[in-house]
Amino acid sequence: MNLLLAQCTPQTAALPDDQLDDWLAQLPGWTPDPSRKQIGRRFAFDNFYQVMAFANAVAEIAHAQDHHPDLILSFNAATVAYSTHSVQGLSANDFICAAQVSALPEAHP
Repeated sequence: MNLLLAQCTPQTAALPDDQLDDWLAQLPGWTPDPSRKQIGRRFAFDNFYQVMAFANAVAEIAHAQDHHPDLILSFNAATVAYSTHSVQGLSANDFICAAQVSALPEAHP
């Protein structure tokens, strides 16, 4: 599956634990939490303006995909985390959105 071109699907299924490493291999810089029910990545920036431009670009992806991350913003960094609450873990939707966030021009100041 090309994660950059894929669309999230409603009522998606949880990914089996034995497939998570294969999906993570497609997302450099993204790591699972200890429970392996969420993936996240920290993005560094030079200033708060860049952080906010990135956050707005992430919001566009979230709106288009109807799949929303947890965001933590600071003066020079943003942390993005994905999980699928309806499956209480990870689904393909999390990896689709993570790949698209990583590809944002704003993610590479």
